[in-house]
Amino acid sequence: MQATLYRPFRCAVSSVKFLASEVLVKLSKIVFYVAGIWGVLVITPLYFMFDLIGRQDPPPITHAGFYYGFVGVALAWQIAFLVIATNPIRFRPLMLPSIVEKFSYAIAVFVLVFQHRMRATDLVFGVTDGILGVLFVASWFLTPHQSQPADR
Repeated sequence: MQATLYRPFRCAVSSVKFLASEVLVKLSKIVFYVAGIWGVLVITPLYFMFDLIGRQDPPPITHAGFYYGFVGVALAWQIAFLVIATNPIRFRPLMLPSIVEKFSYAIAVFVLVFQHRMRATDLVFGVTDGILGVLFVASWFLTPHQSQPADR
């Protein structure tokens, strides 16, 4: 008799947990879609700005391979963010290197600006990556683990 009294309560709690989980997954999707779209919009033009960067912010870039290699790797990560956004639960493990990607750039920008090796205006990109890094950390903690098959 007692078990039947608690059954509606357990069902209600399960429903609330499921809805909360769905909301958190949706937030993670939004975070990674925004990061991926923002990154593609900001990074893709770099393919066409090699000489312009050298003229506007001397000295000219002398190692084209490093420059285009950075742009290619950065663009690949933006695509990874878009992939994560399609299914945050499935791709949750990829959130960890995504966090490293965001914070490694943000920290580098802050240090280089502090050392007067970059302009203070470049902090916009460092701060943006730092904020996205914090949102990636939150997404990692809030996204449920992928459920394991019952036969394991």
